[in-house]
Amino acid sequence: MLIIDSPSNDAYFNIASEEYLLHRFPDEEIFLLYVNAPSIIVGRFQNTLAEINLEYVTENKIKVVRRMSGGGAVYHDLGNLNFSFHSPAESDDFLDFSKFTQPVVDLLTGLNVPAKLEGRNDLVVEGKKFSGNAKLARNGKIIQHGTILLNSEMSVLSEALKINPLKFRDKAVKSVRARVTNLIEYLPKETTVESFKQLLINQILNENKDARIHHLNQDEIIGIETLASEKYSTWKWNFGTSPAYDFNKAIKVAAGFIELHLDVKKGVIQNIKIFGDFFASKPIEELEERLVGEKHDPENIHKVLTSLKLTDYFGNVTADEVIDLFR
Repeated sequence: MLIIDSPSNDAYFNIASEEYLLHRFPDEEIFLLYVNAPSIIVGRFQNTLAEINLEYVTENKIKVVRRMSGGGAVYHDLGNLNFSFHSPAESDDFLDFSKFTQPVVDLLTGLNVPAKLEGRNDLVVEGKKFSGNAKLARNGKIIQHGTILLNSEMSVLSEALKINPLKFRDKAVKSVRARVTNLIEYLPKETTVESFKQLLINQILNENKDARIHHLNQDEIIGIETLASEKYSTWKWNFGTSPAYDFNKAIKVAAGFIELHLDVKKGVIQNIKIFGDFFASKPIEELEERLVGEKHDPENIHKVLTSLKLTDYFGNVTADEVIDLFR
Protein backbone atom coordinates (compact mmCIF):
# COMPACT_ATOMS: atom_id res chain seq x y z
CA MET A 1 0.00 0.00 0.00
CA LEU A 2 1.20 3.47 -0.93
CA ILE A 3 0.55 6.21 1.61
CA ILE A 4 0.40 9.59 -0.13
CA ASP A 5 0.12 12.90 1.71
CA SER A 6 -0.87 15.56 -0.82
CA PRO A 7 1.45 18.58 -0.92
CA SER A 8 -1.42 20.86 -1.96
CA ASN A 9 -4.40 22.56 -0.31
CA ASP A 10 -6.02 23.24 -3.68
CA ALA A 11 -9.34 21.41 -4.07
CA TYR A 12 -9.03 21.19 -7.85
CA PHE A 13 -5.65 19.48 -7.46
CA ASN A 14 -6.70 17.12 -4.70
CA ILE A 15 -9.93 15.94 -6.29
CA ALA A 16 -8.08 15.49 -9.59
CA SER A 17 -5.40 13.46 -7.80
CA GLU A 18 -7.91 10.72 -7.05
CA GLU A 19 -8.60 10.12 -10.73
CA TYR A 20 -4.95 10.54 -11.72
CA LEU A 21 -3.71 8.02 -9.15
CA LEU A 22 -6.35 5.54 -10.25
CA HIS A 23 -4.64 5.35 -13.65
CA ARG A 24 -1.08 5.97 -12.46
CA PHE A 25 -1.13 2.99 -10.06
CA PRO A 26 -3.75 0.58 -11.46
CA ASP A 27 -2.56 -2.38 -9.36
CA GLU A 28 -1.51 -0.65 -6.13
CA GLU A 29 -3.51 -0.12 -2.98
CA ILE A 30 -3.36 3.56 -2.04
CA PHE A 31 -4.14 5.59 1.06
CA LEU A 32 -4.33 9.26 0.08
CA LEU A 33 -4.62 12.14 2.54
CA TYR A 34 -5.33 15.76 1.69
CA VAL A 35 -6.53 19.02 3.24
CA ASN A 36 -8.42 21.53 1.12
CA ALA A 37 -8.69 25.28 1.48
CA PRO A 38 -12.37 26.38 1.67
CA SER A 39 -14.30 24.47 -0.97
CA ILE A 40 -17.52 22.59 -1.60
CA ILE A 41 -17.24 19.10 -3.04
CA VAL A 42 -20.43 17.95 -4.75
CA GLY A 43 -21.44 14.40 -5.62
CA ARG A 44 -21.18 13.09 -9.16
CA PHE A 45 -24.92 13.05 -9.75
CA GLN A 46 -25.92 16.25 -7.97
CA ASN A 47 -27.25 19.50 -9.33
CA THR A 48 -24.50 21.83 -8.14
CA LEU A 49 -26.61 24.98 -8.09
CA ALA A 50 -29.24 23.27 -5.93
CA GLU A 51 -26.64 22.37 -3.31
CA ILE A 52 -24.80 25.64 -2.74
CA ASN A 53 -25.44 29.18 -1.63
CA LEU A 54 -23.99 30.63 -4.82
CA GLU A 55 -23.87 34.25 -3.67
CA TYR A 56 -22.07 33.34 -0.44
CA VAL A 57 -19.72 30.93 -2.20
CA THR A 58 -18.80 33.52 -4.84
CA GLU A 59 -18.37 36.35 -2.35
CA ASN A 60 -16.11 34.23 -0.12
CA LYS A 61 -14.12 32.73 -3.00
CA ILE A 62 -15.03 29.16 -2.04
CA LYS A 63 -14.13 26.72 -4.79
CA VAL A 64 -16.79 24.30 -6.02
CA VAL A 65 -15.59 20.93 -7.34
CA ARG A 66 -17.48 17.88 -8.55
CA ARG A 67 -15.96 14.54 -7.51
CA MET A 68 -16.17 11.19 -9.30
CA SER A 69 -18.30 9.46 -6.66
CA GLY A 70 -21.95 9.81 -5.77
CA GLY A 71 -23.37 10.94 -2.44
CA GLY A 72 -23.99 14.40 -1.07
CA ALA A 73 -22.25 17.76 -1.02
CA VAL A 74 -19.68 18.44 1.71
CA TYR A 75 -17.77 21.50 2.84
CA HIS A 76 -13.98 21.35 3.19
CA ASP A 77 -11.61 23.78 4.84
CA LEU A 78 -8.23 23.72 6.56
CA GLY A 79 -9.86 22.22 9.67
CA ASN A 80 -11.03 19.20 7.72
CA LEU A 81 -8.88 16.13 6.96
CA ASN A 82 -9.82 14.03 3.94
CA PHE A 83 -8.80 10.43 3.30
CA SER A 84 -9.14 8.18 0.26
CA PHE A 85 -8.58 4.43 -0.04
CA HIS A 86 -7.93 2.85 -3.46
CA SER A 87 -8.33 -0.92 -3.45
CA PRO A 88 -8.88 -3.77 -5.95
CA ALA A 89 -12.61 -4.28 -6.43
CA GLU A 90 -14.30 -7.29 -4.89
CA SER A 91 -17.66 -8.56 -6.04
CA ASP A 92 -19.54 -8.13 -2.78
CA ASP A 93 -17.98 -5.16 -1.03
CA PHE A 94 -19.27 -2.05 -2.82
CA LEU A 95 -22.05 -1.23 -0.36
CA ASP A 96 -19.97 -2.04 2.71
CA PHE A 97 -18.29 1.11 4.04
CA SER A 98 -16.97 -0.49 7.22
CA LYS A 99 -13.67 -1.85 5.88
CA PHE A 100 -12.14 1.55 5.14
CA THR A 101 -13.77 3.51 7.94
CA GLN A 102 -12.57 1.02 10.58
CA PRO A 103 -9.01 2.45 10.81
CA VAL A 104 -10.50 5.84 11.70
CA VAL A 105 -12.82 4.27 14.26
CA ASP A 106 -9.94 2.24 15.74
CA LEU A 107 -7.75 5.32 16.04
CA LEU A 108 -10.46 7.35 17.73
CA THR A 109 -11.58 4.64 20.14
CA GLY A 110 -7.93 4.30 21.11
CA LEU A 111 -8.08 8.01 21.97
CA ASN A 112 -11.23 7.42 24.07
CA VAL A 113 -13.54 8.96 21.47
CA PRO A 114 -16.71 6.81 21.12
CA ALA A 115 -16.78 6.82 17.32
CA LYS A 116 -18.77 4.36 15.23
CA LEU A 117 -20.14 3.77 11.74
CA GLU A 118 -23.85 4.55 11.66
CA GLY A 119 -26.34 4.19 8.85
CA ARG A 120 -25.03 3.69 5.37
CA ASN A 121 -21.86 5.76 5.31
CA ASP A 122 -21.52 8.15 8.26
CA LEU A 123 -19.10 8.14 11.18
CA VAL A 124 -20.65 9.59 14.30
CA VAL A 125 -19.83 10.36 17.89
CA GLU A 126 -22.67 10.63 20.41
CA GLY A 127 -25.15 10.73 17.53
CA LYS A 128 -23.41 13.61 15.74
CA LYS A 129 -21.77 13.18 12.35
CA PHE A 130 -18.09 14.02 11.91
CA SER A 131 -17.39 12.05 8.72
CA GLY A 132 -19.32 11.36 5.55
CA ASN A 133 -18.05 8.72 3.11
CA ALA A 134 -18.59 8.06 -0.58
CA LYS A 135 -17.50 5.30 -2.93
CA LEU A 136 -17.09 4.49 -6.63
CA ALA A 137 -15.94 1.57 -8.73
CA ARG A 138 -13.73 2.30 -11.71
CA ASN A 139 -11.12 0.41 -13.76
CA GLY A 140 -11.26 -2.68 -11.55
CA LYS A 141 -10.71 -0.69 -8.38
CA ILE A 142 -12.83 0.80 -5.65
CA ILE A 143 -12.20 4.25 -4.25
CA GLN A 144 -13.72 5.07 -0.89
CA HIS A 145 -13.15 8.53 0.46
CA GLY A 146 -14.34 10.47 3.45
CA THR A 147 -14.07 13.66 5.43
CA ILE A 148 -13.01 14.05 9.05
CA LEU A 149 -14.23 17.24 10.70
CA LEU A 150 -11.58 18.21 13.22
CA ASN A 151 -11.84 21.96 13.65
CA SER A 152 -13.89 23.18 10.71
CA GLU A 153 -15.67 26.54 10.53
CA MET A 154 -19.21 25.36 11.21
CA SER A 155 -20.78 28.76 10.55
CA VAL A 156 -19.23 28.84 7.07
CA LEU A 157 -20.28 25.24 6.48
CA SER A 158 -23.92 26.03 7.20
CA GLU A 159 -23.91 29.19 5.08
CA ALA A 160 -22.06 27.71 2.10
CA LEU A 161 -24.46 24.76 1.79
CA LYS A 162 -27.62 26.74 2.50
CA ILE A 163 -30.09 26.90 -0.36
CA ASN A 164 -33.76 27.80 -0.75
CA PRO A 165 -35.48 24.45 -1.47
CA LEU A 166 -38.27 26.24 -3.36
CA LYS A 167 -35.91 27.59 -6.01
CA PHE A 168 -35.15 24.25 -7.65
CA ARG A 169 -37.17 21.21 -8.62
CA ASP A 170 -34.88 18.58 -10.07
CA LYS A 171 -34.17 14.89 -10.28
CA ALA A 172 -30.72 15.09 -8.72
CA VAL A 173 -29.77 13.58 -5.38
CA LYS A 174 -30.23 16.16 -2.62
CA SER A 175 -27.74 16.23 0.21
CA VAL A 176 -29.18 15.27 3.58
CA ARG A 177 -28.28 17.93 6.11
CA ALA A 178 -27.20 16.11 9.26
CA ARG A 179 -26.21 17.27 12.70
CA VAL A 180 -22.45 17.57 12.57
CA THR A 181 -19.68 18.10 15.08
CA ASN A 182 -15.96 18.82 15.20
CA LEU A 183 -13.77 16.14 16.76
CA ILE A 184 -11.77 18.82 18.55
CA GLU A 185 -14.65 18.77 21.05
CA TYR A 186 -13.56 15.25 22.01
CA LEU A 187 -9.80 15.44 21.53
CA PRO A 188 -7.06 17.30 23.41
CA LYS A 189 -7.28 21.00 22.54
CA GLU A 190 -3.73 21.00 21.19
CA THR A 191 -4.72 18.51 18.48
CA THR A 192 -4.20 19.87 14.97
CA VAL A 193 -5.07 18.56 11.54
CA GLU A 194 -1.38 17.80 10.98
CA SER A 195 -0.95 15.94 14.26
CA PHE A 196 -4.14 13.92 13.70
CA LYS A 197 -3.04 13.17 10.13
CA GLN A 198 0.20 11.72 11.45
CA LEU A 199 -1.69 9.58 13.95
CA LEU A 200 -3.83 8.21 11.14
CA ILE A 201 -0.78 7.53 8.96
CA ASN A 202 0.80 5.64 11.86
CA GLN A 203 -2.43 3.67 12.28
CA ILE A 204 -2.33 2.58 8.63
CA LEU A 205 1.37 1.72 8.82
CA ASN A 206 0.75 -0.44 11.89
CA GLU A 207 -2.21 -2.23 10.31
CA ASN A 208 -0.56 -2.80 6.92
CA LYS A 209 2.95 -4.22 7.09
CA ASP A 210 3.53 -3.66 3.36
CA ALA A 211 2.53 0.02 3.54
CA ARG A 212 5.11 2.63 2.59
CA ILE A 213 5.21 6.40 2.19
CA HIS A 214 5.17 7.66 -1.39
CA HIS A 215 5.98 11.29 -2.19
CA LEU A 216 4.52 12.57 -5.44
CA ASN A 217 7.31 13.23 -7.92
CA GLN A 218 7.43 16.16 -10.32
CA ASP A 219 5.95 14.21 -13.24
CA GLU A 220 3.04 13.06 -11.09
CA ILE A 221 2.39 16.58 -9.82
CA ILE A 222 2.39 17.92 -13.38
CA GLY A 223 0.01 15.14 -14.43
CA ILE A 224 -2.42 16.01 -11.63
CA GLU A 225 -2.18 19.75 -12.34
CA THR A 226 -2.94 19.10 -16.01
CA LEU A 227 -6.03 17.02 -15.15
CA ALA A 228 -7.16 19.69 -12.69
CA SER A 229 -6.79 22.40 -15.31
CA GLU A 230 -8.48 20.49 -18.12
CA LYS A 231 -11.34 18.98 -16.09
CA TYR A 232 -11.75 19.62 -12.38
CA SER A 233 -11.46 23.41 -12.47
CA THR A 234 -13.84 23.86 -15.41
CA TRP A 235 -17.41 25.13 -15.39
CA LYS A 236 -18.41 22.29 -17.70
CA TRP A 237 -17.43 19.61 -15.15
CA ASN A 238 -18.46 21.37 -11.96
CA PHE A 239 -21.73 22.91 -13.16
CA GLY A 240 -22.44 21.84 -16.72
CA THR A 241 -22.79 18.14 -15.91
CA SER A 242 -25.65 18.87 -13.51
CA PRO A 243 -28.89 17.04 -14.37
CA ALA A 244 -31.91 18.72 -15.88
CA TYR A 245 -33.81 20.97 -13.49
CA ASP A 246 -36.42 23.71 -13.24
CA PHE A 247 -35.42 26.99 -11.63
CA ASN A 248 -37.93 29.52 -10.35
CA LYS A 249 -37.37 32.86 -8.66
CA ALA A 250 -39.10 36.21 -8.24
CA ILE A 251 -37.84 39.66 -7.22
CA LYS A 252 -39.37 43.05 -6.53
CA VAL A 253 -37.59 46.10 -7.93
CA ALA A 254 -38.59 49.70 -8.54
CA ALA A 255 -39.83 48.79 -12.01
CA GLY A 256 -42.19 46.17 -10.60
CA PHE A 257 -42.47 42.48 -9.84
CA ILE A 258 -40.42 40.09 -12.04
CA GLU A 259 -40.81 36.31 -11.99
CA LEU A 260 -38.44 33.90 -13.76
CA HIS A 261 -38.92 30.28 -14.82
CA LEU A 262 -36.08 28.30 -16.38
CA ASP A 263 -35.71 24.81 -17.80
CA VAL A 264 -32.02 23.90 -17.63
CA LYS A 265 -30.20 20.87 -19.03
CA LYS A 266 -26.50 20.22 -18.47
CA GLY A 267 -26.19 23.75 -17.13
CA VAL A 268 -27.60 25.38 -20.27
CA ILE A 269 -30.93 27.25 -20.47
CA GLN A 270 -33.35 25.35 -22.72
CA ASN A 271 -36.55 27.31 -22.10
CA ILE A 272 -37.29 30.52 -20.27
CA LYS A 273 -40.43 32.45 -19.31
CA ILE A 274 -40.48 35.84 -17.60
CA PHE A 275 -43.65 37.19 -15.96
CA GLY A 276 -44.43 40.31 -13.95
CA ASP A 277 -46.23 43.63 -13.66
CA PHE A 278 -43.46 45.73 -15.21
CA PHE A 279 -43.90 47.92 -18.31
CA ALA A 280 -41.89 47.15 -21.46
CA SER A 281 -41.51 48.92 -24.80
CA LYS A 282 -40.26 45.75 -26.48
CA PRO A 283 -41.67 42.20 -26.33
CA ILE A 284 -40.21 40.25 -23.40
CA GLU A 285 -40.03 37.27 -25.76
CA GLU A 286 -37.03 38.94 -27.44
CA LEU A 287 -35.08 38.80 -24.18
CA GLU A 288 -36.20 35.24 -23.54
CA GLU A 289 -34.96 34.15 -26.96
CA ARG A 290 -31.64 35.90 -26.36
CA LEU A 291 -31.05 33.91 -23.14
CA VAL A 292 -31.94 30.46 -24.52
CA GLY A 293 -28.70 28.53 -25.04
CA GLU A 294 -26.75 30.51 -22.44
CA LYS A 295 -25.10 28.83 -19.45
CA HIS A 296 -27.05 29.16 -16.21
CA ASP A 297 -24.09 30.89 -14.65
CA PRO A 298 -24.71 34.33 -13.07
CA GLU A 299 -21.39 35.70 -14.29
CA ASN A 300 -22.17 34.67 -17.86
CA ILE A 301 -25.77 35.90 -17.67
CA HIS A 302 -24.61 39.24 -16.26
CA LYS A 303 -22.39 39.76 -19.31
CA VAL A 304 -25.38 39.16 -21.58
CA LEU A 305 -27.61 41.51 -19.60
CA THR A 306 -25.08 44.34 -19.60
CA SER A 307 -24.87 44.07 -23.41
CA LEU A 308 -28.59 44.77 -23.72
CA LYS A 309 -30.80 47.80 -23.11
CA LEU A 310 -32.81 46.31 -20.26
CA THR A 311 -35.04 49.37 -19.90
CA ASP A 312 -36.68 48.27 -23.17
CA TYR A 313 -37.88 45.10 -21.44
CA PHE A 314 -38.41 46.00 -17.77
CA GLY A 315 -38.51 49.76 -17.47
CA ASN A 316 -36.14 51.38 -14.99
CA VAL A 317 -33.86 48.47 -13.95
CA THR A 318 -30.15 47.67 -14.01
CA ALA A 319 -28.31 44.47 -14.86
CA ASP A 320 -27.17 44.24 -11.23
CA GLU A 321 -30.83 44.12 -10.15
CA VAL A 322 -32.01 41.64 -12.78
CA ILE A 323 -29.12 39.25 -12.22
CA ASP A 324 -30.57 38.41 -8.80
CA LEU A 325 -33.29 36.53 -10.67
CA PHE A 326 -30.74 33.97 -11.85
CA ARG A 327 -28.99 33.28 -8.53
